[in-house]
Amino acid sequence: MNRKANLLTLILTGLIFTAFGQRTMPPLPRCKNGFIVIAHRGSHLVKPENSIAAIEEAIELGADYVELDLRTTRDGHLVLIHNETVDHTTNGKGRIQDLNLDEVEKLSLNAKDGKLYQLTSFKEALKTCKNRINIYLDFKAADVLQAYKEIVAAGMEKQVLVYINKIEQYKSWKAVAPQMPLMSGLPKSIKTKAELRSFLKEMPLEATDNIPNETLIDAMRENGLSVFLDVQMADEDPIKWKAAMDKGIHGVQTDHPAALIKYLQINNLRNGINLSRH
Repeated sequence: MNRKANLLTLILTGLIFTAFGQRTMPPLPRCKNGFIVIAHRGSHLVKPENSIAAIEEAIELGADYVELDLRTTRDGHLVLIHNETVDHTTNGKGRIQDLNLDEVEKLSLNAKDGKLYQLTSFKEALKTCKNRINIYLDFKAADVLQAYKEIVAAGMEKQVLVYINKIEQYKSWKAVAPQMPLMSGLPKSIKTKAELRSFLKEMPLEATDNIPNETLIDAMRENGLSVFLDVQMADEDPIKWKAAMDKGIHGVQTDHPAALIKYLQINNLRNGINLSRH
């Protein structure tokens, strides 16, 4: 995932947020495996990213979460797409926020297998994932209340972890659904346990995708943080997976879920003690 702005940057540029009381720890979605595998935009090496087909393949492979990107059409419908525009992932052009749903439904996703795929609505994704795989929801640009209503309507409240990209999103989720587990990056400026506690007191998070200082991993766990590092890259390999795992983390987000799961299984690392909260 492309992180356009670190939370620290947002704070330093003058965004002020309100503390939301004492540290709270909503439970993360349950996982049957000890080390968590998150399929980045679904299993998209062959299937189009964020498509139902990519989600289905992630489920078939046995991933614990599927990472999905959420945006809004001009007429207010929630759809899955990473980029702000449809230019690079479909046969169309333009910003998703400038297209109505009927226009979006006419687009075809670019696919390596030559088959036809459409952009996925959030409702379709929720229905596909229910009781089958958890959702790591990268909240790009959408209405929090609408998204939460669709999550509730699908009965998926306990299967979604929300990645927030802006302070405004954090405040909205805390106001609309304070029980929803939230995830984001930690400021790189955090160097001590006291600084970590201070930050989490003002902005309680349940998970993060970075370790600002490797001496803090135990303190992060003690403060209720699960750590899911991003390892997705073209040259992912066992060396990079092991380097991430050696940090004492809870899971990773990968572009190669099939290869990673096979590696974990061969090395008896798939079903270890799950350090994530339930």
